[in-house]
Amino acid sequence: MIAALDRLLAIMARLRDNERGCPWDREQDFATIAPYTIEEAYEVADAIARGDMAALKDELGDLLFQVVFHARIAEEAGLFGFDDVAAAIADKMVRRHPHVFADAEIARERPAGPVGRGSAAAQTAAWEAHKAEERAARAAAAGTGESVLDGVALALPALLRAVKIQHRAARIGFDWPQPYPVVAKLIEEIGEVEAELAGDADPARIADEIGDLLFAAANLARKLETDPETALRAATAKFERRFRRIEALAAERGTGGDLDALETLWQEVKRAEGDGD
Repeated sequence: MIAALDRLLAIMARLRDNERGCPWDREQDFATIAPYTIEEAYEVADAIARGDMAALKDELGDLLFQVVFHARIAEEAGLFGFDDVAAAIADKMVRRHPHVFADAEIARERPAGPVGRGSAAAQTAAWEAHKAEERAARAAAAGTGESVLDGVALALPALLRAVKIQHRAARIGFDWPQPYPVVAKLIEEIGEVEAELAGDADPARIADEIGDLLFAAANLARKLETDPETALRAATAKFERRFRRIEALAAERGTGGDLDALETLWQEVKRAEGDGD
């Protein structure tokens, strides 16, 4: 394993070599590579969702290459190297798992799990507590004020970031105790979108209200313990599957492309799937 990683690091160094390297690779920096890093992470998730283990192996390699790429750029700038990245994450994992690598005890559920391991929920709580301590230490070292919202990455997908922000606010009690008020808030936001449409329909105002509507929808998903990214992905896949069937039926029957005809086919496809949604 070490030999394979050393080979990969050597390949990256050669690609970035000023004289013998690849012109494209030499031109890249953190900012230009970041979109590829995000894309590769999504491709890993896609391979897992499809259950394609051969693709997962390849995609994990692509994602590892992104880490190596960023580390090489940092090393050239005298910032840090790949070994520093690996050491930092190893230290963090040991620090955040005192119940595994030290003597800390995590509360156990009934029936009890392995001795000293504790429940997943208790471990999650301990993990979040360690992260909060680390954020507080960073804020103190930087001389800045600490916020419970610190550390939520700006580059996260919008729905995921909304849920993380809502989770953080909930830690200090800024949250509805039940889902029903969130449903009411969602209805309220729909009403505000309708009000904008009934008025002068200013694009900026509509965008603002649509944002509030989506934020409320993400909040409702959170309260119902549903991942909005996963739910939306499933809904999009369902729409795609049905729409492709509509296209096939329309071509087969020579159906026109007017909305009424397509809606009739849509309802037929839904009935065939035995789904009222």
